[in-house]
Amino acid sequence: MADTKAIQQLDLNLLKIFEALYFEQNMTLAAKSLFITPSAVSHAIKRLRLVLNDPLFVRQGQQMQATAACQRMAPQLINALNRIRQVLQQCGEFDPLTTEQTFNIAIHEALESQLMPALITHVAKLIPHAKICSMALSREHISRQLSNGEVDLAIDVARAVNAPLMHMPLLSDPFCVLIDASQQPELANNFNQQAYLSAEHVAVSSRPIGRVMEDLLLQQQGINRLIKYRCQSYQTAAKMVLGSRLILTLPRSIAEQFIDPNLLVCAMPFSLTDIDTHLYWHSNTETDQALSWLRQQVVRVVQINQTKMTD
Repeated sequence: MADTKAIQQLDLNLLKIFEALYFEQNMTLAAKSLFITPSAVSHAIKRLRLVLNDPLFVRQGQQMQATAACQRMAPQLINALNRIRQVLQQCGEFDPLTTEQTFNIAIHEALESQLMPALITHVAKLIPHAKICSMALSREHISRQLSNGEVDLAIDVARAVNAPLMHMPLLSDPFCVLIDASQQPELANNFNQQAYLSAEHVAVSSRPIGRVMEDLLLQQQGINRLIKYRCQSYQTAAKMVLGSRLILTLPRSIAEQFIDPNLLVCAMPFSLTDIDTHLYWHSNTETDQALSWLRQQVVRVVQINQTKMTD
């Protein structure tokens, strides 16, 4: 059983070290992330072990694996630490040049390669001491994550949300079709509705079953297609198109990231509603100077990218 009196006197710095080791699973990497020595990390974990009466982490090769008790405790503890940081960050003036805080952005995998490199390049000199972490987006948990500060911003396709979540449109992207022109030269200048309907398709979704977004839009017009294969990322799907007669329906901004002489981007032969991407945050961060600044930078990066695409 944990030492109640010792917990009341616990140095909160020990919890920061606990958090770092939980994420890094390595003493050296945890120390590096906190700018302290590995021995300091080891000493802190020993103190926590005595207070909590649990090993917390056990060594397995080069990794420090969390015990069952540690795994039960860590999510709630880390959420509490993030909430404390969120409260403290709202105090005082925000200075991008000196802040050392970490910004956590949950973003759909398909959007990460499109937006995150541009965002990092844009803010690298503006926030030289801060960190930006791109996280997998979980639509099931995003409301809770934004509420408890585990996630600062989320970027995802437009969907219905209610207060206290807030959102704004970021970009609107038309659908297009990707084909391997070397395998289907007859479609290079004559990609039409018949070609689309008679083709075998590869679809992209993180879910193993269920309709993907473009099928929802197509079926509203009574259009059904043959999905031969299904995978989790557009990058994988584009590689599947290469050297085959498969075709891939996807947002144009993502299609234009794939550079290959054989890959041809064709306009959709059907009229489909554009896919909209929104920025999401929690209302309790609306006046947070740091997060307001970050939202502005995300919007700015999207505007710059759209300007480049239309030039």
